[in-house]
Amino acid sequence: MIKATTLGALGLVVAALAIAGCGSSSDSSSEAGGGGGAYGGGSETTEAATTASPEKTGAAVVSVASVPKLGRVIVDAQGHTLYDFHKDKGTTSACYGACEEGWPPLTTGSAPQAGEGAQSSKLGTTKRKDGTMQVTYAGHPLYTFVEDKKPGEANGNDVSAFGAQWYALEASGSEPED
Repeated sequence: MIKATTLGALGLVVAALAIAGCGSSSDSSSEAGGGGGAYGGGSETTEAATTASPEKTGAAVVSVASVPKLGRVIVDAQGHTLYDFHKDKGTTSACYGACEEGWPPLTTGSAPQAGEGAQSSKLGTTKRKDGTMQVTYAGHPLYTFVEDKKPGEANGNDVSAFGAQWYALEASGSEPED
């Protein structure tokens, strides 16, 4: 016969295990990153300062790669060219709605990481209207371009769209000469 105290203790253990197993992340961020309130608010740029691996932190990685006709420019983790938008005001993005559908912002779930050739001191983030954290480089919010289908393409460089020009950036944070 099982004593009532044994059943009570067993019930507490089962309840504790059930509670522990029910914990889940409420992060519904996309593959490219997402929300992350760890960077403060507003449009402030935050320096990257973490050494955790990008795979474990959801961090965006910015590297430098050679792109035909432009030379060495910054790229995302998939090797796609990253662009700045002349309509942005400082670190505040001006690309929303249809603009962000064509020029998806590079977002991150934690402090962005500098890959090969990129300068970690130039990396930061800015908070978008939806609360996601967008990666900045040398104070410029960064975007990819939907017409760049594979690494090494820069179909968005020197394009005028959504009220201003779009340009790739060199590791120095300057726009390459075309």
